[in-house]
This record gives sequence, structure tokens and C-alpha cells, in this order.
Amino acid sequence: MPESPLPDYAPLVEVVRSGFREGVHYGTAVGLTAAGDVGYARGPVDTPMFPRSSAKPFQALACLRAGADVAGERLAIAAGSHSGADPHVAAVRGMLADAGLTPEALRCPPDWPLDRSVRDALLRAGGEPERLRMNCSGKHAAMLTACVRQGWSTGDYLDPEHPLQALVRATTEEKCGEPVAHTAVDGCGAPQLAVSLAGLARGLRAMTLAEPDSAEARVLDAMRGFPEFVAGDGRPDTVVMRRLPGAVSKQGAEGVMVVSVPTGETAAVKISDGDAAGRGAAMAALMALAALGVDIDPVADLLSRPVLGGGEPVGVVRPLHR
Repeated sequence: MPESPLPDYAPLVEVVRSGFREGVHYGTAVGLTAAGDVGYARGPVDTPMFPRSSAKPFQALACLRAGADVAGERLAIAAGSHSGADPHVAAVRGMLADAGLTPEALRCPPDWPLDRSVRDALLRAGGEPERLRMNCSGKHAAMLTACVRQGWSTGDYLDPEHPLQALVRATTEEKCGEPVAHTAVDGCGAPQLAVSLAGLARGLRAMTLAEPDSAEARVLDAMRGFPEFVAGDGRPDTVVMRRLPGAVSKQGAEGVMVVSVPTGETAAVKISDGDAAGRGAAMAALMALAALGVDIDPVADLLSRPVLGGGEPVGVVRPLHR
């Protein structure tokens, strides 16, 4: 069975409380220069890992190649991990309706919205977890749309042997420049394809530098144009894309994040402990970009988070390499 490269992970982010280092987030980080060379590396950047939702731009690209006629906010949410707010649900529902489908066609599991205020409102109203609110429902709707356009079956669209998933695999390998090392089942039920962290960075960089009228450019232009549909208010992907001109950012579960800027510099990070509190990946990714010479001043506030004691700041979470 493939094993995680845990012993080789490098320290990336520290947690300091009252002047004492309380903890360290270990992981791996890679930065590709504008020319595509590795200009920054921490840990095993060539070892296979699961990119999780950071692979959604590749999945969205495969859907376009299969004929999915989606654009604008619908294409952004196809490449995104939305927060489950009402505009997100409306976009997914509309995508399905245009394909002649209902939400029952979705095979992602029912879930609560990631947005706490939306979840709390649903709880107060007696609501329940829904497939439409699940953060991956946009990707699933795009996959179903592609299947309808091609005349492929929709009931088994998550099967790794399905023609759509075969296209996703081929697209991922093409963009990342390496073969998929392992196939698993992602949290949403879709196939999850293991590539190296460097491969993930290569893949998004290739899409960033693609021709302006290409399907690759359509995906990233939609993400840049509708960053609130890629994630949601206050979430790192949306914040980075709103503030860094032309940047594309996509986080994934278990501490993964990839960011690329228009000139080609691209950073990717994997936090070994999964970064459940969401405090390490963005810091490490932005520091990798900074090491490549990218100006990250517009998002400098993301490089630290306060540690509280008694409700007051007593320390900080910060990157170890600045």
C-alpha cells in the first residue's frame, strides 16, 4: 500500500503562545519560477499526494473538453469548493436544469453549508443537509452536464472507468506532466488522483499560461471573474483572487493549496496534519510565492493569525520561512 512521506516533511508554520513555540505544522511546499523551474522547495515535492479539491480546475477543464456548455459563475463553481450560500445553490440548480436534470442526479453526499451563518440559518429553519449545499456540488453538476452533452450515462458518472472520469485522468496527467500514481475515492465520491505536489503546480501553471481562447483560459478566467463562487466571503481562495491581480488560487482538503500568477510563478503546499483549522496552507503557499519574487503585499494580513488566551491575543501563528 502506498505510504505518506511523513518522515520527510519539513517545518512550514509555527504556533507561538506567550513567547513559547507550542506547535509546528509540517508539510511540503514547492514554487515554480516564471520559466517553470523549481525555485523553492521544502520537503518531498516529487512524492505522490492527493491534491483533493485543488484538482478541480483540471476536472472542470475535462468537463469543457467533453462539451459542457458552462461559463461565468457556473464555470467558476464547477472549479470551486463553494460555501453553500443561496447564490451557490442557485448556480448549481440552474446548471442541472439546463442539462435537463434535477438535484436528485447528484451523487455527492448531502452536507451542511461550509458557511456557518448559512448553516445556522438552516438549522433554525429546521433544514437538513442537502446535496446542493455540499461544497463539491458545482463540480458534480458540471460532470453531469458533460455526460448529457456526450450522451454518456449519468447514474455511474463517478465510476473511475466511466468515459468522463477517463477524460479527467487523461487531462490531469497531461497538465501535471506525470502519470497518476494512485486512485482513491474523494470525500464527495468522485475519483481522487494522486500526483506529486510539483505536478500539481505544473498543472495549474500550464493552465495559467495557456492561449487566451483555450478551454484552460476559460476555466481560470471564470475563477478570476467570480472568486466568490470558487469559495466564499472570507475564505483564502476568494481573498487571494480578489486582492492579487490575475492570481488563481484553489485549496483542497487535508492542507493542500495551489496558487498561480499570470507571469507563471506557481506555488503549491501540502500540510501533513491536514491543517484542520485552516491556518497553515495559505501562509506557506504565499511564502513560496514571495520566495519566487512575487509581490504578496496585498495579502500580507494572511501571513499571521493571532493565538488567543483569555479572549485576548497572546501569540501568533506564522510561517517559519520569511
